[in-house]
Amino acid sequence: MSRRAFLLVCLGAALAPLGRGQFAVTPAATGFPGWPTQLAGRPLTPLALSVQETAWQDGFPGRVGRFSDGRREIILRWVTQETRKLHASSDCFKANGYRIEPLPLKRDEQGLWSRFIARRGESRLEVAECIEAVDGAQWSDVSAWYWAALLGRTQGPWWAVTVAARAED
Repeated sequence: MSRRAFLLVCLGAALAPLGRGQFAVTPAATGFPGWPTQLAGRPLTPLALSVQETAWQDGFPGRVGRFSDGRREIILRWVTQETRKLHASSDCFKANGYRIEPLPLKRDEQGLWSRFIARRGESRLEVAECIEAVDGAQWSDVSAWYWAALLGRTQGPWWAVTVAARAED
């Protein structure tokens, strides 16, 4: 392949998402079903959103909730359409001064989770996240979900689940 042809292919790939006509995804018509009352068999207690979380959800296509199951903090995001406002939890932790150490993916009865350790001072948290469509499709990576949604390969709504717990030494 010539250099010119290669550059044209690269340019086309880079610009493809901007021509959303045939790939346009409309917001999910499914109404918000309410927050789950449990996660992995453990009852969830609602917590107030922080000022930062409240501000962040402005313009977010869906809802954000914060919960505890008594030993872990859980952030649930109900997402009705593809959005760049849904980003990897590691980005939030980094923005709040944590150092991130990637961990291997983890599979459990709920699916495949991406994981990392977040460290700041003496605080050490193990964080796991996944995204699930109401039809059962799952992603452990926000970017993979975003491109699938943007290109119409998945239809919302989706649940994005982030679980943070004190890391064991």
